[in-house]
Amino acid sequence: MFRTLCLSILGLLLPFTAFCGVYGYIDPEGVYHITNIRPANEKYHILVRDLPKLLQLKGGNANQYDDLINQHAQANGLDPALVKAVMLTESNSNPTAISRKGAQGLMQIMPDTGQIVELKNPFDPDENIRAGARYLKLLQEMFKGDIELVLAAYNAGPTRVIQHKMTVPPIGETINYVKQVKLRYDKLKNSQ
Repeated sequence: MFRTLCLSILGLLLPFTAFCGVYGYIDPEGVYHITNIRPANEKYHILVRDLPKLLQLKGGNANQYDDLINQHAQANGLDPALVKAVMLTESNSNPTAISRKGAQGLMQIMPDTGQIVELKNPFDPDENIRAGARYLKLLQEMFKGDIELVLAAYNAGPTRVIQHKMTVPPIGETINYVKQVKLRYDKLKNSQ
Protein backbone atom coordinates (compact mmCIF):
# COMPACT_ATOMS: atom_id res chain seq x y z
CA MET A 1 0.00 0.00 0.00
CA PHE A 2 2.80 2.41 0.96
CA ARG A 3 4.63 1.67 -2.29
CA THR A 4 1.49 2.39 -4.32
CA LEU A 5 1.07 5.70 -2.50
CA CYS A 6 4.72 6.64 -3.18
CA LEU A 7 4.37 5.72 -6.85
CA SER A 8 1.22 7.83 -7.11
CA ILE A 9 2.96 10.83 -5.57
CA LEU A 10 5.98 10.33 -7.84
CA GLY A 11 3.68 10.18 -10.84
CA LEU A 12 2.31 13.59 -9.98
CA LEU A 13 5.67 15.14 -9.23
CA LEU A 14 7.71 13.80 -12.14
CA PRO A 15 7.39 15.31 -15.60
CA PHE A 16 5.79 13.08 -18.19
CA THR A 17 9.05 12.75 -20.13
CA ALA A 18 11.41 11.87 -17.30
CA PHE A 19 14.98 11.40 -18.47
CA CYS A 20 16.01 8.67 -16.09
CA GLY A 21 14.72 5.91 -13.87
CA VAL A 22 13.71 6.34 -10.27
CA TYR A 23 14.75 3.78 -7.63
CA GLY A 24 13.69 3.27 -4.04
CA TYR A 25 13.93 1.07 -0.96
CA ILE A 26 12.78 1.05 2.67
CA ASP A 27 15.62 0.85 5.20
CA PRO A 28 15.39 -1.12 8.51
CA GLU A 29 14.08 2.01 10.29
CA GLY A 30 11.19 2.28 7.83
CA VAL A 31 12.58 5.31 5.96
CA TYR A 32 11.83 5.25 2.23
CA HIS A 33 14.87 6.25 0.12
CA ILE A 34 14.35 7.49 -3.45
CA THR A 35 17.00 8.36 -6.05
CA ASN A 36 17.21 8.99 -9.78
CA ILE A 37 20.80 7.70 -9.95
CA ARG A 38 21.12 3.99 -10.67
CA PRO A 39 22.27 2.64 -7.29
CA ALA A 40 24.86 -0.07 -6.75
CA ASN A 41 22.94 -1.14 -3.64
CA GLU A 42 20.80 -4.19 -4.48
CA LYS A 43 18.18 -3.17 -1.91
CA TYR A 44 16.80 -0.57 -4.33
CA HIS A 45 14.01 -1.52 -6.70
CA ILE A 46 12.81 0.27 -9.83
CA LEU A 47 9.95 2.70 -9.31
CA VAL A 48 10.06 4.32 -12.77
CA ARG A 49 12.00 2.72 -15.62
CA ASP A 50 14.48 4.60 -17.81
CA LEU A 51 12.85 5.72 -21.04
CA PRO A 52 14.55 4.74 -24.28
CA LYS A 53 16.75 7.59 -25.47
CA LEU A 54 14.66 8.43 -28.53
CA LEU A 55 11.46 8.56 -26.50
CA GLN A 56 13.01 11.01 -24.06
CA LEU A 57 13.80 13.60 -26.64
CA LYS A 58 11.38 15.93 -28.28
CA GLY A 59 12.77 15.90 -31.74
CA GLY A 60 12.57 18.51 -34.42
CA ASN A 61 12.11 18.24 -38.15
CA ALA A 62 14.55 15.57 -39.33
CA ASN A 63 15.49 17.66 -42.38
CA GLN A 64 15.81 21.12 -40.85
CA TYR A 65 19.59 20.87 -40.43
CA ASP A 66 20.38 19.36 -43.84
CA ASP A 67 22.18 22.48 -45.11
CA LEU A 68 24.46 22.57 -42.06
CA ILE A 69 25.03 18.83 -42.25
CA ASN A 70 25.98 19.05 -45.94
CA GLN A 71 28.28 22.02 -45.32
CA HIS A 72 30.19 20.45 -42.43
CA ALA A 73 30.23 16.93 -43.88
CA GLN A 74 31.76 18.23 -47.12
CA ALA A 75 34.28 20.38 -45.23
CA ASN A 76 35.50 17.22 -43.47
CA GLY A 77 35.27 14.85 -46.44
CA LEU A 78 32.38 12.89 -44.90
CA ASP A 79 29.20 11.46 -46.35
CA PRO A 80 26.38 13.80 -45.20
CA ALA A 81 24.17 10.74 -44.72
CA LEU A 82 26.58 9.46 -42.05
CA VAL A 83 26.60 12.77 -40.16
CA LYS A 84 22.80 12.93 -40.33
CA ALA A 85 22.43 9.30 -39.19
CA VAL A 86 24.61 10.03 -36.15
CA MET A 87 22.69 13.23 -35.37
CA LEU A 88 19.28 11.54 -35.62
CA THR A 89 20.41 8.64 -33.45
CA GLU A 90 22.06 10.91 -30.91
CA SER A 91 19.47 13.66 -30.45
CA ASN A 92 16.51 13.05 -32.76
CA SER A 93 17.12 16.59 -34.13
CA ASN A 94 16.82 18.21 -30.70
CA PRO A 95 19.45 21.00 -30.42
CA THR A 96 18.95 21.30 -26.64
CA ALA A 97 19.31 17.59 -25.87
CA ILE A 98 21.45 16.63 -22.87
CA SER A 99 22.21 13.00 -22.06
CA ARG A 100 22.42 11.52 -18.58
CA LYS A 101 26.19 11.37 -19.04
CA GLY A 102 26.45 15.04 -20.04
CA ALA A 103 26.62 14.88 -23.85
CA GLN A 104 25.08 17.99 -25.39
CA GLY A 105 23.31 19.25 -28.47
CA LEU A 106 22.43 17.75 -31.82
CA MET A 107 25.52 15.56 -32.11
CA GLN A 108 25.65 14.86 -28.34
CA ILE A 109 29.21 16.07 -27.80
CA MET A 110 30.75 15.38 -24.38
CA PRO A 111 32.42 18.44 -22.79
CA ASP A 112 35.92 16.87 -22.97
CA THR A 113 35.41 16.02 -26.64
CA GLY A 114 34.08 19.54 -27.18
CA GLN A 115 37.44 20.93 -26.10
CA ILE A 116 39.25 18.73 -28.64
CA VAL A 117 37.02 19.91 -31.50
CA GLU A 118 36.85 23.51 -30.26
CA LEU A 119 33.13 23.52 -29.47
CA LYS A 120 32.25 26.67 -27.54
CA ASN A 121 28.42 26.62 -27.60
CA PRO A 122 27.13 23.04 -27.73
CA PHE A 123 23.54 24.22 -28.21
CA ASP A 124 24.25 26.22 -31.37
CA PRO A 125 23.26 23.85 -34.22
CA ASP A 126 25.95 25.15 -36.58
CA GLU A 127 28.75 24.80 -34.00
CA ASN A 128 27.52 21.43 -32.76
CA ILE A 129 27.22 19.85 -36.21
CA ARG A 130 30.63 21.29 -37.16
CA ALA A 131 32.16 19.78 -34.01
CA GLY A 132 30.41 16.44 -34.54
CA ALA A 133 31.61 16.24 -38.14
CA ARG A 134 35.14 17.19 -37.10
CA TYR A 135 35.09 14.47 -34.42
CA LEU A 136 33.77 11.87 -36.87
CA LYS A 137 36.62 12.82 -39.24
CA LEU A 138 39.20 12.37 -36.46
CA LEU A 139 37.71 8.96 -35.64
CA GLN A 140 37.70 7.95 -39.31
CA GLU A 141 41.40 8.76 -39.52
CA MET A 142 42.12 6.97 -36.25
CA PHE A 143 40.22 3.80 -37.23
CA LYS A 144 41.14 3.86 -40.93
CA GLY A 145 37.56 4.37 -42.13
CA ASP A 146 36.12 1.25 -40.42
CA ILE A 147 32.55 2.49 -39.95
CA GLU A 148 31.74 0.12 -37.08
CA LEU A 149 34.81 1.16 -35.11
CA VAL A 150 34.19 4.85 -35.85
CA LEU A 151 30.63 4.59 -34.54
CA ALA A 152 31.67 2.50 -31.54
CA ALA A 153 34.31 5.11 -30.69
CA TYR A 154 31.79 7.93 -31.11
CA ASN A 155 29.54 6.20 -28.58
CA ALA A 156 31.93 4.58 -26.10
CA GLY A 157 35.10 6.56 -26.74
CA PRO A 158 38.16 5.63 -28.79
CA THR A 159 40.04 4.33 -25.75
CA ARG A 160 37.49 1.55 -25.24
CA VAL A 161 37.72 0.49 -28.88
CA ILE A 162 41.52 0.37 -28.62
CA GLN A 163 41.36 -1.51 -25.29
CA HIS A 164 39.15 -4.13 -26.94
CA LYS A 165 41.80 -4.82 -29.59
CA MET A 166 40.24 -2.64 -32.29
CA THR A 167 36.80 -4.24 -32.08
CA VAL A 168 33.39 -2.94 -31.03
CA PRO A 169 33.43 -3.10 -27.22
CA PRO A 170 31.04 -5.70 -25.75
CA ILE A 171 28.79 -3.01 -24.27
CA GLY A 172 25.09 -3.47 -25.02
CA GLU A 173 24.46 0.25 -25.53
CA THR A 174 27.39 0.55 -27.95
CA ILE A 175 26.47 -2.56 -29.93
CA ASN A 176 22.89 -1.27 -30.31
CA TYR A 177 24.12 2.22 -31.17
CA VAL A 178 26.32 0.93 -34.00
CA LYS A 179 23.38 -1.08 -35.38
CA GLN A 180 20.97 1.87 -35.14
CA VAL A 181 23.29 4.35 -36.85
CA LYS A 182 24.20 1.89 -39.62
CA LEU A 183 20.52 1.15 -40.25
CA ARG A 184 19.72 4.88 -40.46
CA TYR A 185 22.78 5.49 -42.60
CA ASP A 186 21.74 2.80 -45.08
CA LYS A 187 18.19 4.19 -45.26
CA LEU A 188 19.45 7.74 -45.82
CA LYS A 189 21.90 6.63 -48.53
CA ASN A 190 19.19 4.62 -50.30
CA SER A 191 16.72 7.54 -50.23
CA GLN A 192 19.11 9.96 -51.99
